[in-house]
Parts: sequence; C-alpha cells; structure tokens
Amino acid sequence: MQIPTLTTDRLILRGFTQQDVDALHDVLAERDVHRYFPLTDLPTREQVEKVIADQLAHWEKHQCGWWAVLLRENGELIGWCGLQFLPEFDEIEVAYLVGKPYWGKGLATEAAWAAVQFGFQSLGLERIVALASVENGASQRVIQKLGMSLVERLNIWGIDCYRYLMQRTALASPTRLQ
Repeated sequence: MQIPTLTTDRLILRGFTQQDVDALHDVLAERDVHRYFPLTDLPTREQVEKVIADQLAHWEKHQCGWWAVLLRENGELIGWCGLQFLPEFDEIEVAYLVGKPYWGKGLATEAAWAAVQFGFQSLGLERIVALASVENGASQRVIQKLGMSLVERLNIWGIDCYRYLMQRTALASPTRLQ
C-alpha cells in the first residue's frame, strides 16, 4: 500500500521506513515519553524495528496507521501520529507521541488534526476515538482542542483512561484548536 503523505503548516506526516529506526528509537528513549503508556520500559532498537514493521502491516490491513512526524523546516523526525484500529472497541483511535523538546508547542495537536481530517475525509470514517490517561492533562488538552467529547472513564491495558469521541458531523466544530 502507498501510505499517503500529509503536510501541515509545520509538519510532514509520512509513512515510516526502516531508515527511521534510529531516529524513532532516540525519541522513544527520552525520559518520560512513555510515562502514560502501558509499556514504560525504554525500547530496544529491535523493538523499534518491530514497531515500524507492525505499523506498515497495520496500514496494509486497515488502510490507516501511524505516520512518522517530521518538522517541515529541517526534516527531523520528532515522533509519530496516526489512526489505529482498536479491536477492543472495534473503533479507530487517533494517537500521537512527540519527543520532549517539542512538548507544549501545539505540534501534537497539529499532527492529530491532520490525522483526524484524513480519517473523516479520505477514509470516510463516521467516528474517531481517543484515549488519554486520567493523569495526562497535556494529552487530554490535545484531544479537547480537536473538538472531541468525553464519553467515559475506563481501565484498559492496566491504565485508567478517559475515552473521547468525535463524530464526522463535528469536523467543523468552532471550538477546534482554540
């Protein structure tokens, strides 16, 4: 499958390649980046290779997955973002991770918004969900800026989370990205 490339004002979202292993490993090895994820251990290079291979397979199977997120100004890989099929809910989730130097700059929101637009406009999805640890206020703010609505609190993968939802009809929400 040809993974589409998306561009925003400051970012390029493109399919991962095996040449991204070292850069993604560096991002994932940063302290606190995995604090709110089910697996908090720092990944090995081999595990990062598997993450990339799994995402490429996910694209083949579901026509969506994670993109490598790069800065437009210099091509630096700063994280990942995309749409992931969640078999636990039979839904598509928007998810993101950016390296610590890029926290608080609106880049996760910018990438996530591009992914949401792709899901609704290109894939024809009717709804997209997001999950955030109840302790991760920054991720909750990203989700809220997208215009997603809180649906429930649940425990999944051993983490207490909030589950948010956005319907295609809310795509033009006036609260988005304010």
